Parts: sequence; C-alpha cells; structure tokens
Amino acid sequence: MSTNWTEVFAAQLDEIVAELKTYVEMETPTHNKQAVDQLGNFIADRFAALGCKVERHPQEVVGDQLRIEYGEGDEQILILGHFDTVKEIGTLTTEPWRIEDGKAYGPGTYDMKSGIVFSYYALKTIIENQLPLNKKLVFFWNTDEETGSEHSKELIQEEGRRSALALVIEPTYGDGYVKTSRKGGGEFTLRVKGRAAHAGNDHKIGINAIDELAHQILQIRALTDYEQGTTLSVGVISGGTVSNVVPEYAEAIIDVRVMKASEAERVTQAMYTLKPMLEGAVLTVEGGVAKTPMERTEATEKLFLHAKEQAKLEGLELKEIGVGGTSDGNVVAVVGIPVLDGLGPVGDGAHASHEHVVVDEIPARIALLVRLFTTM
Repeated sequence: MSTNWTEVFAAQLDEIVAELKTYVEMETPTHNKQAVDQLGNFIADRFAALGCKVERHPQEVVGDQLRIEYGEGDEQILILGHFDTVKEIGTLTTEPWRIEDGKAYGPGTYDMKSGIVFSYYALKTIIENQLPLNKKLVFFWNTDEETGSEHSKELIQEEGRRSALALVIEPTYGDGYVKTSRKGGGEFTLRVKGRAAHAGNDHKIGINAIDELAHQILQIRALTDYEQGTTLSVGVISGGTVSNVVPEYAEAIIDVRVMKASEAERVTQAMYTLKPMLEGAVLTVEGGVAKTPMERTEATEKLFLHAKEQAKLEGLELKEIGVGGTSDGNVVAVVGIPVLDGLGPVGDGAHASHEHVVVDEIPARIALLVRLFTTM
C-alpha cells in the first residue's frame, strides 16, 4: 500500500473535525437513554450509508448497543468503542465545543467519540478506494462503558469469541502510546460488626468496630505487591455515631487493581478469608475484581509489532504502555484473543473539564486504522 493515507486525511481534516463536532454536541450521559439513542441513530445511519449491515441490540435502561458489519467471510476483526460519556446534559454550557491552540475541546472529544469518527472515516476510505480486506470488520459501539459495560458485556464477549483479534479505539496514552495491557479492577466493601457500649462506664465490654477495621486495613495494605502490579487502596471509611459510644459498626471501601488474573484470584481469596483480630467482632466482605486484567501475551506482542510496522509506513513511531485504568479491552480479553487498545486520538483530559484532542494528530491516527483494518 504505497498511498500516504495521512496526507489523504489531512486534506479532509476540516470535514473530520466538523463530524466530531456533531457527535460532541449531542450530549450522551450513560443514564440518559433518549439522549444516547439520538446519537446512536445518527451513527447507525452514517455507517448504513456506507453499505454496512447495522444491527441494534435494544436496551431498556441504557442506549441501544450497535453492531455494525462490513465485509465477507467467516473470519472477523472486532473493533470496540463506546459513545456514552460521564458528562451530564448541559455540560456544553460550561465546556463548549471549541478549537484553541490546535486542540478540539468538548465533552466526549477524547473519551471517546473521536474514536468512532476515526473508524467511520477509515472505513469510508477503504470502501471508496476499494481496498481489499483479509477479514470482515465488526464494529461494536456500546452505550454503557462508563458504568462498567454491565448491559453489553455478554454481547462483547460473544462477539470476541467469533473474532481473531480485537482493536479498541479508546484514546492513546500520553503523547500517543497504544495500550498493550490494562490492569483489572474492582472494589471490595469490608463491614465490621462490633458491640456498642458506653465509652466511660462500660468500655471494657464494648467491641470497637473502628479498632477492628484499623487492624484489617493493615492486613489489606499488605496485599499490595508492586512487582506484580497489584495495588489495594482503602479509599473510603466510615463508622461510629458519637464519641462517647464504643462504635458497633464500621466499614471500608477498597479499590483493587491487578495486572495478572492469578493476582485477582490471590487477592480475592485473601479478602474473603480475613479473620477478626478482636474477639467477638464479625467481618463481612462483598465485591471483587469486576474486570479481569488485559494481559500482554505473546499474541499481543505480535499484534503490536505488526501495528508498529504499519505505523512506520505513515511516518509514525508507535510506542506501547501498560496502564492501570480499565476499558472494554478488559472485557473482551477474557475470551483469550489478542487485544490492542488505545488506537484513538492523542489528547488529554478524560472525564475532566479540559478534555480535548490534538487536531494535527488526527490524520495519522486514522491512517493507521486504514492500514490495520486492511492488513490484519
């Protein structure tokens, strides 16, 4: 493929940015089904106009999930992304769409409406130039990633089992790193039941739930293993009523991140086998590692090296990194296929008021998608 696709998309940059503006100005908080479906219908129509087969998976609570197929054959590449955001309706009044200093700002620009726009233009160019595909392309755009993909998880994994690999069009990291691994993550809640007593008259017969919780926090902290990429962080604690009563109840909410599935198992077992340190105290544990890690495997390395070679053809030096945050890359990695994540925009500010994408970086990132879609 001798064409420099970066130059092709640079010539279309104004049109591409205008398309992104349309997406961004349709605000799509996950919990607002009507708003999310409005953008979903627009996306579905855009891909259908290219000749794609568009299938909606209706949802009662969140926006309808979209499965979009192009090409033929039994083998397929799965391309994942989402068009829900964490930003509420009305955010545009304080965080309006705008371009300043070569950056396009607005809610959802970076995370991750631009990734869907990039995929649309990559596919449009493939079709217009009649570029051959080795495998059919299946785009799965979900509507509940920001709340954990509860409604789309099974659909994504079902599609993953039919796929040779998955490409996730989430934002890049830093100045353009793609993500070859992601930590798994979740949350535990530890509840302690003690015995209330008057702190002055009956201190001896009380069982201090906060004291017990303090002992347990030290045990939980010891489960962190930086060499294995495992961290546990007690982020929220509560308990007690007033200072002159030995507290009967206390609880802690613990964030957990793991780089390996084996570590998820170790931590889960350890949390559920915690033993009280104070006689009479009772512990209750709930929760766990909701998203398993997206591990860097030999197949992942092979996928990255191929992407790196394709990027070089566009003058792009592709770099990789492992990150702590989760995405639908974690969801699909469970089925055992290689996953390359972070193939979307260069920018910053996911979930923040300064969310933006770097406009001049857009053409090369779409060009890379063209090459990946046609050479895998």
